[in-house]
Amino acid sequence: MVHIALHVAVPVVVALAFYRRHWMRAAVALIATMLVDLDHLLADPIYDPNRCSIGFHPLHTGPAIALYVALFTLPLVLGQRAGREKIDARGLRGVGLALHLVGLGLLIHMALDWADCQRM
Repeated sequence: MVHIALHVAVPVVVALAFYRRHWMRAAVALIATMLVDLDHLLADPIYDPNRCSIGFHPLHTGPAIALYVALFTLPLVLGQRAGREKIDARGLRGVGLALHLVGLGLLIHMALDWADCQRM
């Protein structure tokens, strides 16, 4: 139960700390990435409290996590190349900000799942 609560609490704290101007929209985007757990429906049994998600479920594997890193970083890199002196949450707009937040939410999710695996 604590693990699930962290999947809500950590994104809200991150949104408040780094996306204060639009923290509620950022928090919703970060929390929405919990939908990545739909890949658990492919497992048999669907839920096993003793199973580590990382490396087992398709959207919790190394290649998927590499994609999440790209989603998080590419908007920042492309924004810097566009000539902006300083990139931050306010410097990203539209699709770039959405991709950045989705990548961040997925990375937070993977980090929390990894921490849960370490606890096992």
